[in-house]
Amino acid sequence: MPEFLLNALLAGMGVALVAGPLGAFVVWRRMAFFGDTLAHGALLGVALGALLHVDATLAVAVVSLILALLFLPLERQRALAADSALGVLAQASLSLGLIAISLIEGARPDLLAALFGDVLAVTHADLAWIWGGGALVFWLLLAWWRPLLALTVSEDIARVEGVPVVRLRLALTLMIALVLAVALKVVGLLLFSALLVIPAAAARRLSATPEQMALLASALGALAVIGGLGASAVIDIPAGPGIVAAAATLFALVQLARLVPRSVKQA
Repeated sequence: MPEFLLNALLAGMGVALVAGPLGAFVVWRRMAFFGDTLAHGALLGVALGALLHVDATLAVAVVSLILALLFLPLERQRALAADSALGVLAQASLSLGLIAISLIEGARPDLLAALFGDVLAVTHADLAWIWGGGALVFWLLLAWWRPLLALTVSEDIARVEGVPVVRLRLALTLMIALVLAVALKVVGLLLFSALLVIPAAAARRLSATPEQMALLASALGALAVIGGLGASAVIDIPAGPGIVAAAATLFALVQLARLVPRSVKQA
């Protein structure tokens, strides 16, 4: 296997393994729009990284973490709905990112790679970011699994039981922001939410427990990475969109598999 393809496979697997359980919480808590907001804001991180000559992954991580911190106080106030607050943050950060890119002199960042990923150009430094950041998020999820489940079922009950609700909500949003930063090279900004949500949504239809859903979401994400990279190598399509298309295909197959028994029973 060529080294660039092996690096792409390792990068995709690293993101898929941690996106599975994290995506389960995104699906349960209906936070897909939050992922889209961070993805819009990440363009500002890419632009600032180019302006300040720092690593793009680090710049995206910092900007995403700042957006996550800004969203929490906006979400808690009752005067503005959560989706409206997310819309404001998304569009404001996206416009600032485009303005920052226009101010860059000389070589500008590759917008197509930022938007749709460039997994076939992953370097060893990128792999270190992906697996290092992914390992940190995975460890935090394991440590806080039960409190996060309690928070997801009912925030009021979790608060009565002594669960630090505000801190856990902050931790969850920061983990999503970190995974976005490390997934930048794999699927890009526009498709990040899809890789987070689609495998978890497919796994939900096949799982009886939260733990099963988290593990199955990681497995389906890994299959999507293999399928997308395979399709990219065989029919020469962009690897990032290919991974998401493979995930969507798996989701469609799961839905069809659920419908067939019902059709047989009705017949």
